[in-house]
Amino acid sequence: MVESSAPRITHVCRVFQLLPDRGVVGVTAIDKRPVDGKVKVGPLGLYADVQADRAHHGGEEQAVYAFANEDVTVWEEELGREIAPGEFGENLRTEGIDTSNSVIGTRWTIGSAEFEVTIPRVPCSTFARRMGEDKWVQRFTENGNTGTYLRVVRKGSIQAEDGISVTSVPSHGVTVKDLFTGPTREQAQALLDAERAGEVQLTPKVVREINRVM
Repeated sequence: MVESSAPRITHVCRVFQLLPDRGVVGVTAIDKRPVDGKVKVGPLGLYADVQADRAHHGGEEQAVYAFANEDVTVWEEELGREIAPGEFGENLRTEGIDTSNSVIGTRWTIGSAEFEVTIPRVPCSTFARRMGEDKWVQRFTENGNTGTYLRVVRKGSIQAEDGISVTSVPSHGVTVKDLFTGPTREQAQALLDAERAGEVQLTPKVVREINRVM
């Protein structure tokens, strides 16, 4: 993915309405839409945003979901239609930063808030129903550019057109996409070594993926 020289947020999105869903919770908060002005950010995400199923789509390690506009463009070409900001359930539509290939533990400053790259988005049946496309989970998985979830390191406020400042990148080199498609045993060990060195704090779902291959 080609990145521009000035990474930024093009849209900030939060839940517009809860929709009925055939999943176990019975409703979904995937219907995110852009909002104007500053939005407060706390440990569990954007103010007035919700996750209907926090066991799989929320909590501190999945507080905010970012997806790159460059990857949206690829899907628009493949699907032959526009994908509106928030249609993927993303909170942040970004430009100029490769969200899927961000190194786990990377810190971003946006507005007055600070975020940390945590884990990939895993496509689910709710996402497939939202998109209304045949074999969507398989197609999204094969594409591999999942975007990234973010942990809120410092609460604050953000708004559309805020720049994204990458303030630190851990040296282990394991990316969100690596975690989604693997990880290999070597990558898992690199993450463990980085945590022992105090370079990164691994989230529970990262630890689960590590344990799967070690």
